[in-house]
Amino acid sequence: MTYLPLLDLSGSSRILRSHGKALLSLQLSVLSTSKKVITREEWEKKLKDVNIRKEDMNKLVMNYLVTEGYVEAAEKFRIESGTEPEIDLATITDRMAVKKAVQSGNVQDAIEKVNDLNPEILDTNPQLYFHLQQQRLIELIRYGKVEEALEFAQEELAPRGEENQNFLEELERTVALLAFEDAKNCPYGELLDVSQRLKTASEVNAAILTSQSHEKDPKLPSLLKMLIWAQNQLDDKAAYPRINDLSTATLEEPAI
Repeated sequence: MTYLPLLDLSGSSRILRSHGKALLSLQLSVLSTSKKVITREEWEKKLKDVNIRKEDMNKLVMNYLVTEGYVEAAEKFRIESGTEPEIDLATITDRMAVKKAVQSGNVQDAIEKVNDLNPEILDTNPQLYFHLQQQRLIELIRYGKVEEALEFAQEELAPRGEENQNFLEELERTVALLAFEDAKNCPYGELLDVSQRLKTASEVNAAILTSQSHEKDPKLPSLLKMLIWAQNQLDDKAAYPRINDLSTATLEEPAI
């Protein structure tokens, strides 16, 4: 992600947030009336009446950059806007190194990096540790190391499966990959997809953020979900300039 899109992100976020507040205001005004039509001119006036501080918008952008791990962009945005991040930006580099290791299949390296950051993360999160070990097993199966995979499953994962039924079921699904010649196209083949690595990497990323007393998810996507929900609620009650393309936050003419 380059720095230039940050300007668009901040501008679009401001429009979306104003739009969302205007939507809630309109929703309250039409609850007891029949479907009404709000012209573009009227809607833009409502948007202008919504006061959103520049400081709040900058914090929203910084929150997104920090949570998603765009350390260079966050540093440039800090200098440009004067907005201080809630955590040390140096920790983002370490967190992204862990995430990248999982995404590339170097799970043992990722585990070591997590322990270097904070040993308590894995000590206090047995589910995360199991999923990392499960990912190690998947990587062994991916590269055809059958004997090593069986030994690893027996020694590292089976004992945890005996203590937790959910772990046992996940282990059984993973080991079942060994029963198929074409594991990628078997009923459990999705475990070998890149998406499985991404899923595990996201889980580790969230755990590290939580250990740093930071939200595990950025606030911006939640605001977008609220915007979509509010628009859907109002569609049956009013015709108004709708935002259909969230990437540009362009107001569409009311559908009459």
